[in-house]
Amino acid sequence: MKRITFLLVSFTLFGLILSAQNKADNKTYTFLLTGASFASPNNGWFEVGCELSNANPLNRAVGGEAIANTANRIIDGTLYTKDELEDIDALVIMQVIDKDVFDESQLKQNYTDYQTPFDRSNYAAAFDYVIKRYLSDCYNLKFDEKSKYYNTCGGKPAVIVLCTDWHDGRVTYNTSVRKLADKWGFPVVEFDKYIGFSKNAVHPVTGEQISLLFADDKQEIGGEAFGWHPENGKDKYIQQRMGAIFADTMRKIFPVK
Repeated sequence: MKRITFLLVSFTLFGLILSAQNKADNKTYTFLLTGASFASPNNGWFEVGCELSNANPLNRAVGGEAIANTANRIIDGTLYTKDELEDIDALVIMQVIDKDVFDESQLKQNYTDYQTPFDRSNYAAAFDYVIKRYLSDCYNLKFDEKSKYYNTCGGKPAVIVLCTDWHDGRVTYNTSVRKLADKWGFPVVEFDKYIGFSKNAVHPVTGEQISLLFADDKQEIGGEAFGWHPENGKDKYIQQRMGAIFADTMRKIFPVK
């Protein structure tokens, strides 16, 4: 009887050790999302994707905001705090607007050269500021004695992830955000490529763009109606599909143990 009890206690202790080891091995990431109505918490795709990626979601997207707001929130310290910067593993940007976000004609060499605060007159400049500022903030942690990255070679490794629109109707934005990603070597969450339908084919029953089947409202692009804002909620098909696409991209960047 004592032998059986000893074995049970041993197995229990062994199980607790394995459980503790698994928890130590399973690193939990932290992803910060900035964006507007396509990314705000009422959607759900980011939260679904973070669950699938074993990550903590920091969703700072606000409906009605633009990339200019993101830049201004970095400036005033409300997009991320200094403590949060230490733990953020990726900055995810889904500031979707049917504008050219790549245009280099008015860009500055240094983020400090821009006149602030930003307005919405130049989307490319605001994107450029956010990118250069975040890269700089991460790098400069190497000079902060209170940072875990103090005195490291390159400071905090900065990961920025860009996103397309949820479908391929917004050609101007989707094309230019890919150019921006190529310029910097950033990964892109290609919602438009893997969402499961295309602007090149209409629904065989409705005769309309398939995106309309999954949207609460519509928008006109080039004289054709497309779905605008997808149905909200983590239980909705498009949000779940977007979450899976997001998680698949993040798995290519961060190992899931």
